[in-house]
Amino acid sequence: MLAKVFVAAALAVTLSGCVVAVGGNHEFDDDSNWKKTQSQNQQQINKLTLDMTAEEIRTLLGTPDFTESFVKESDTVQVLFYRTHHHKSDGKTTKEECTPLIFKQGRLTGWGDKAYQYL
Repeated sequence: MLAKVFVAAALAVTLSGCVVAVGGNHEFDDDSNWKKTQSQNQQQINKLTLDMTAEEIRTLLGTPDFTESFVKESDTVQVLFYRTHHHKSDGKTTKEECTPLIFKQGRLTGWGDKAYQYL
């Protein structure tokens, strides 16, 4: 009887620091998720052609991570940002980690940093 109490006490002490995570929301297990998204976005952006519509791009790439919209010299300009590369491991996507896609009057006129700088 004393042996059973001793074993139970020893198990309680040694296992008190053990945690088994089953299921959960995987909030901190998204490492492969953003890598997959980046890779898919890069592959799809490599298939783009100038003059595609914004709707075609959204169908191909899905919802952008960021958007900007404004009027410049009487043209409606829209910029869609899609995550394509890793910059900082903080769990948040920033514009620096995205490729900008530039649309004028609803048509793709360019993408990448150079195109964005020329706006």
